Amino acid sequence: MTGLVASKRIDRLIHEIRGERVMLDSDLASLYTVETKALNQAVKRNPSRFPPDFMFRLTSEEFDDLRRQYGTSARRSQIATSKPGRGGRRYLPLAFTEQGVAMLSSVLRSERAINVNVEIMRTFVRLRQMAITHRNLAHRLDELESKYDTQFKVVFDAIRQLMEPPTERPRPRIGFGS
Repeated sequence: MTGLVASKRIDRLIHEIRGERVMLDSDLASLYTVETKALNQAVKRNPSRFPPDFMFRLTSEEFDDLRRQYGTSARRSQIATSKPGRGGRRYLPLAFTEQGVAMLSSVLRSERAINVNVEIMRTFVRLRQMAITHRNLAHRLDELESKYDTQFKVVFDAIRQLMEPPTERPRPRIGFGS
């Protein structure tokens, strides 16, 4: 770990959209400590480096799903729109796949971008390894369940329930309301 970015922080910034694990432009910009506008301009200046399988713009439905998922939590400022002239986001976010994130380090050309990309790549690899382990475990459980009779059904059901990812609930807003 380089100390620049905590791996757990990166984990929370990776979303599953269109069957791909992606990171949003605003999240990447905050990790690289650049403005989202600057990151997007660098991408726009290098369109051949970002084909559709490296980067895509979210649809309004995908954007609304993300906003619903996070509710009014602290992340709202990164997944929010604003009125023109008041700062904030005016366009739907760009989503970068693992390959797109790797390409960003060549476009941004800073030492921090390279170091942050190394940590992001390690996180993507770790998530992929966890998914493979999870699939292997589910397959082994299926084999065991078919071998043994119904007396162990309760045990197998409990194990499957533990293997399910927790459901994400919107976090309550912290602070005083006006």
